Amino acid sequence: MTDLEIRTSHVKIPHGDLEIDAYLAEPTGQLSFPGVIVIQEIFGVNAHIREVTERIAKEGYVAIAPAIYQRLAPGYEAGYTPEDIQEGRKYKEQTKANELLGDIQATIDYLKNKREVKPDGFGCIGFCFGGHVAYLAATLPDIKATASFYGAGITTMTPGGGEPTITRTKDIKGIIYAFFGMADASIPPEQVDQIEAELTKNHIHHRVFRYDGVDHGFFCDHRSSYDAKAAEAAWQQVKQLFQMNLVIEN
Repeated sequence: MTDLEIRTSHVKIPHGDLEIDAYLAEPTGQLSFPGVIVIQEIFGVNAHIREVTERIAKEGYVAIAPAIYQRLAPGYEAGYTPEDIQEGRKYKEQTKANELLGDIQATIDYLKNKREVKPDGFGCIGFCFGGHVAYLAATLPDIKATASFYGAGITTMTPGGGEPTITRTKDIKGIIYAFFGMADASIPPEQVDQIEAELTKNHIHHRVFRYDGVDHGFFCDHRSSYDAKAAEAAWQQVKQLFQMNLVIEN
């Protein structure tokens, strides 16, 4: 089931006193589909994240990208200049793990209330800082399959402070695929090895993909670090991950 007709919309997710802006892409028609949460880079729900959300929807999922900087910078969207990177990192450093997890759970609950969405397990995919957040989100009971792309800091910190996110590995409920470029200066190879060792030690169903000579942000065709070959190989793995672990049949 690929390349379905889709519709897109900008929606608001209720979460206590907060309304989270989100970009929604869903197949048209009367069938129901699994839900997938798409987690942004530090650059907001920008064109690249919207394109990924649409791409996932065309594969047969209701995909939604919540604005994880909603509390800090509503409507934030940036490109990839050095200034954009500096600003995006400034917001990233103000996030907190418990708030991020609450926002993602609110997004899941929003999808559960849509008749077009199958309620029995969700997927999650994240890039850059979103790859780190996706690793956190994998600990939520509703998340059955997670794709974490080049999430820096998993072994060294967690948003808002406290024990590094890797210490939560034991709480991952479903399967996780993690993707790394071996030329990524922000994630040294020994950190990738540490993540894989922790996943193995805790008997988490996982696969770790390493791409030699490939830099940070390799999946994003808006960035100079884009690597078409690695991006396509990773995309095939993402499709397999969701097809095998999320129920598509209607």
